[in-house]
Amino acid sequence: MAAASMNKVKISTAEVLVLLLLLSTAQALPCPPCYCEPLEDHRGWVLDCSSMGLKEMPLLSTEVCHSCHTIKILHLQNNSLTTVPPGALDNLIYLKEVDFSNNPWHCDCSILYFKQWLEDFSVMSLANLKCASPASVKARALSQLSGNELEACRKPLPIKCLDFFWRDFALIFAAIMVLILASCILRYSEKLASRAARKQHYSEIPLL
Repeated sequence: MAAASMNKVKISTAEVLVLLLLLSTAQALPCPPCYCEPLEDHRGWVLDCSSMGLKEMPLLSTEVCHSCHTIKILHLQNNSLTTVPPGALDNLIYLKEVDFSNNPWHCDCSILYFKQWLEDFSVMSLANLKCASPASVKARALSQLSGNELEACRKPLPIKCLDFFWRDFALIFAAIMVLILASCILRYSEKLASRAARKQHYSEIPLL
């Protein structure tokens, strides 16, 4: 009887350990500085990084968060993010939903990767993002900005050698025409002055 009761106790203890293990896996797991929560179907994870005062994009890698390779929902709203480094979101291949709203985005050339990534992933998510700086694009939707409107992304148009040649040729031709016209006017005015002088001379000669 004592042996049977001991076996029951051992079995009960093992069941409790298994139950605790299942409960621990069902709860949120730390993925510094965020938390991972399993989806209801247990076929993916929700990575919750919202309202944590983040100023930089968290490192999303399997070395930091063991569930990052199966993240399907990403929450990064209500933080202090200004940009997303190039390549920071490329490993989240199972991602289905994101929320980057309520962040003070700095819309210069460094945000171009993030803008293009969202254009491919979710136009709706991109439409909710507004620029906080610089002043030239403040309060404008990131989706409405072209590459040339992002500071430091503006590139001067290439000017070919022929463009310089034709521009300089036109200026030289115009200058030559002005000189020829001025010379003709000067000669014509000299002729008029000479004729006027002759007429005056003849008018002053006394008649015999």
